Amino acid sequence: MIFLNGENLDVYSFKKIVLDYEKIEIDLNNKLLVEKAKSYVDQVIESEVPTYGINTGFGKLSDLSINKCDVRKLQVNLIKSHACGVGEPFSESVVRGMLLLRINALIKGFSGIRLKVIEKMVEFLNKRLTPLVYSQGSLGASGDLAPLSHMALPLIGLGEVMFQGKRYSAKKGLEKAEIVPLSNLEAKEGLSLINGTQAMTSVAALAVIDSLDLVNISMLNLGISMQALLGIIDVFHSKIHSLRNQTGQIEVSKKMVKILKGSQLMTVQGELRVQDGYSLRCSPQVIGASLDAIIYAKDVVEKEMNAVTDNPLVFVDEKRVISAGNFHGQPVALAMDFLKIAISELANISERRLERMVNAGLSNGLPPFLVKNPGINSGFMIVQYSAASLVSENKVLSHPASVDSIPSSANQEDHVSMGTIAARKASEVIKNTFYVLAMELMTGLQAIDFRGFEKLSNPTKDVYDYIRKEVKFVENDLIMYELIQKTYQLINNFDFREKLRRYFDE
Repeated sequence: MIFLNGENLDVYSFKKIVLDYEKIEIDLNNKLLVEKAKSYVDQVIESEVPTYGINTGFGKLSDLSINKCDVRKLQVNLIKSHACGVGEPFSESVVRGMLLLRINALIKGFSGIRLKVIEKMVEFLNKRLTPLVYSQGSLGASGDLAPLSHMALPLIGLGEVMFQGKRYSAKKGLEKAEIVPLSNLEAKEGLSLINGTQAMTSVAALAVIDSLDLVNISMLNLGISMQALLGIIDVFHSKIHSLRNQTGQIEVSKKMVKILKGSQLMTVQGELRVQDGYSLRCSPQVIGASLDAIIYAKDVVEKEMNAVTDNPLVFVDEKRVISAGNFHGQPVALAMDFLKIAISELANISERRLERMVNAGLSNGLPPFLVKNPGINSGFMIVQYSAASLVSENKVLSHPASVDSIPSSANQEDHVSMGTIAARKASEVIKNTFYVLAMELMTGLQAIDFRGFEKLSNPTKDVYDYIRKEVKFVENDLIMYELIQKTYQLINNFDFREKLRRYFDE
């Protein structure tokens, strides 16, 4: 059981709850804060003083007062009308993350929502009932209104849900999960549920987790490709990288020395040649810079995980309700645009190493396209084509979403972040990069078999054995996509990723 207090989430606890299904509970002190804020909202309603989100319309309709007897209907209507998502549904992991992050924001006591509503969201998470949320339709300001509305609908028995791998109407899914929906929403509760950055932040958190693993796989791949190409180990000398004073670069070079220790395939400067190409020689600088960018994104995302992104905010101690703009997703939008550029670079340099291995003019003695009988066999020729295609696609996806803005709500909301689009595109870049790294790895192992796998360093020999159990040496042409898919699955396996994580953290 993980106790939430609005301050203690990071990507690792997020993973435990969202992906590993750890159950959650709300800290007792936070329950008191929630009830205190709700009590003050009740006072505002009784006073009938026009207060945005409580007894007024929304957006451009904020100047319209709502009768006290209609405040409940106002909140339900808000959820219904704002559920305008389209496209493919988000994964259950993303939606579980949305629930978790919304709970964590609301329990800080600045939203004026009933504890009962938050505890219903906790029940959804703990019983693994997941609202069906469509992935497109958010501008990333005024909150992730459309996605969060789809998340909120099942709380009152509307919309759709996923339960035990199947899609149901909310009514039927709730019955199967033995959850009783809320009978109504009270003042401000609809707005409290949907006015925030939890869709983009959930996607971003999962992207950060994947990105950190991609750096580990990139370093592993680099170690195998360097050995396959008889690379020059001098480029990892610690003094070189300390002179550059870049944290990620220093970290990568240290880990590469560890990965390659004991290898009989590495060379020294002047032994076979004076220099390697940039995709080998500059690899700590490139991978290290991407690591620095990912760490920056991680910091932004973890701050956002523990942020209050509601509007308006209820300040009980000051007896004030203030309408402002914490729902604006600009911090996450910029971080995700930076992240996808950083991940694209991991794929870029990976594809260049792959090309060096299949190109007989660059591979330092390997056969053309890594087959014993080239000509009748094309070998790994089109593996490089496919990797190059994904790298090019990543370049298109890496165009920053955050530089765009379209006014909405009759120009009341005249600058938006597109943060959810930035996060979604980062996820696409990550998936493509997993595939490129899988292609480089299977190519590297094919090359290693021409050099002698027994000469590998111990860490890379372990990975060789792990992959070779499922993906064998290619003697003659066969259906290559099956090998690509299998390698992709093997490196995307959570046990493998966790093993790498532990190895690099030692």
